[in-house]
Amino acid sequence: MTSEARNISHTVTEFILLGFPCRWEIQIFLFSIFFVIYILTLLGNMAIVCAVRWDPRLHTPMYILLANFSFLEICYINSDMPNMLANFLSQTKSISFARCLLQLYFFFSLGTTECLFLSIMAYDRFLAICQPLHYPTIMTVKFYSSLVIFCWVYGFLWFLIPVILVTQLPFCGPNVIDDFLCDLGPLLALASACVPIPGTVLICGTMSSLLIFATFFYIISSYTLVLRAVMQVPSVAGRKKAFSTCSSHLAVVFLFYGSVMMTYVSPGSGQAEGMQKFTTLFYSVLTPFFNPMIYSLRNKEMKDALKKVLGGS
Repeated sequence: MTSEARNISHTVTEFILLGFPCRWEIQIFLFSIFFVIYILTLLGNMAIVCAVRWDPRLHTPMYILLANFSFLEICYINSDMPNMLANFLSQTKSISFARCLLQLYFFFSLGTTECLFLSIMAYDRFLAICQPLHYPTIMTVKFYSSLVIFCWVYGFLWFLIPVILVTQLPFCGPNVIDDFLCDLGPLLALASACVPIPGTVLICGTMSSLLIFATFFYIISSYTLVLRAVMQVPSVAGRKKAFSTCSSHLAVVFLFYGSVMMTYVSPGSGQAEGMQKFTTLFYSVLTPFFNPMIYSLRNKEMKDALKKVLGGS
């Protein structure tokens, strides 16, 4: 970074998150909708965590990974939605420089962890369906516990370098972010308005693309082998059960990765104005909201456990 860039760095002390600018009455209406989505997302994912915790039949690697994934979704939605809800009711819509970078770190670290969890869940289904005889000896408590720890630790380490690079960028004047959270692309765009930062954009884009494509192609490769093995199952009931489990996971994968790829494969590349916030909204708010329904609607064991948790028969 040049000495001029260092001198103007951090002259911005806060950012303005535009969110969804509209009339006050519509802001209140949007606040009500997203508040309901937030509460339902928390309740739905907490119900899955409690169901797995309290039902001994669900003490298997697949459901334990699912419970961890639901807990991750609770953390994920709490990294952006509380601030978004507060901004609907705020007149200034401001966020301090430090809080903005903190939100950026946790939001992306939890997103990285989600990519890793989706990968090990695909690995679990691959072992269970393609290598059923070896599954109990491979997927031991010690092994899947190590996988869970790896996801959480590596997820929070992967995005350290981009965040450190962003803290060193010069934010010399423009401080309006056309989004509802401190996202990587808008921050890079603001810094680019001060001085050219091709190196930082390249590093951030490369790390995002590497994570997204590596995990996505691993998941797709795993499920290609799984579906091939399922087609060879002689029992119709067996095929139906395997398809049910796999289709739920694949639905979540495509919901999450579809919108993530549109947003982060090339951050700061000039995506259509106003569109990034909607793709971000989809995978950061709506995907965690739909996940409990996707995983429970087509899974009899989970539905039975949820009925017990919710006090049903």
